[in-house]
Amino acid sequence: MPTDFLRVLRALHDSQVRYVLVGGLAVLLHGVDRLTADIDLVVDLAPEQASRAVAALLALDLRPQAPVDALQFADPAVRKRWRDESSMVVLSFWDPQNRFPTVDVFAEYPMDFDILHASSVLMHLSGTDVHVASIEHLMQIKRAAGRPKDLEDVGRLALLRDGKTL
Repeated sequence: MPTDFLRVLRALHDSQVRYVLVGGLAVLLHGVDRLTADIDLVVDLAPEQASRAVAALLALDLRPQAPVDALQFADPAVRKRWRDESSMVVLSFWDPQNRFPTVDVFAEYPMDFDILHASSVLMHLSGTDVHVASIEHLMQIKRAAGRPKDLEDVGRLALLRDGKTL
């Protein structure tokens, strides 16, 4: 399993992409012991920011899993069409050389981006600043997803938030 999470996050940071890490990796970084095989990101969907995010991922030789032109992700009308026609929730990027984990980029905000970003926890990982969703917002996003593993994460995050032993 490819595990070079940090290089992907560093590429986004170096490209000055406004993003917030959500999903299993965010849960893990908050201190909940959990396995994950991908990177889940909410990026600023303003066209310039979305373009930067896609360019950073493409520069790592990541490719979209869907048969789409990833550069069109920056266009709100195109993203809306992808969501409407194929129920796309995220645009997934994969590494044909299997060096990096899959990167899932939300095609629409799961909540207000400015609030999510402003309340994110800035973590410093090997010299890279990483914006990680706050525990409360991570719980909110995972509740909305509603999958059993997400609801399990919510329970474990609630214990962490409340200062109880995991």
